[in-house]
Amino acid sequence: MRVLIAEDSALFREGLAGLLTSAGHEVVASLSSADGLVEAVIQHEPAIAVIDVRMPPMMTDDGADAAREIRLHRPDQPILLLSQHLETRHSVQLVSTGAFGYLLKDRVLRVEDFLDALDRVAAGGSALDPAVVSALLAPRRSELEPLSPRELEVLGLVAEGHSNAAIASRLFVTDRTVESHLRSIFQKLSLDESSATHRRVHAVLTYLRNNQ
Repeated sequence: MRVLIAEDSALFREGLAGLLTSAGHEVVASLSSADGLVEAVIQHEPAIAVIDVRMPPMMTDDGADAAREIRLHRPDQPILLLSQHLETRHSVQLVSTGAFGYLLKDRVLRVEDFLDALDRVAAGGSALDPAVVSALLAPRRSELEPLSPRELEVLGLVAEGHSNAAIASRLFVTDRTVESHLRSIFQKLSLDESSATHRRVHAVLTYLRNNQ
């Protein structure tokens, strides 16, 4: 089977290539960066592309982003994402499309399991790490959990469009108390933009997103 590898760690990349070669597969390309990854897949037309989620140049989600772009050019391209850490957002969008797998890198050390997952994805099936499945099935944690009941009440009134003065009047507190609640809300929601207006908007968006 023709396999393309995209992995920034030279040690892991070479080890993976050796594992695949010893299992009878052909490594048609081996990349250390997401740059040129889409073009390489189009050029080599591998039976499966094994891609690390976090890669240069940005070391964020470059590999996952490239995987989504690959699917725009080759909708049926089998893709197996690998990740050092559990990040379910990368699996939700692609898992329903078929020919997709998402494994933690530790799973590669279980050679038979990894090679079986590789075969299943290449054949058009799916392969999700058990830890990924557990996370997807777990109850969704609200982004608003850190907020106290009073902070939720204040944020709800902000979402309704009330000013600080109007909120203070409704809750029978001072404007300064409302401002204190808002500072705490921004901090707990990790909204650290310099503009208070932008933080207020982002806080409202978070509130609405978690109350759909």
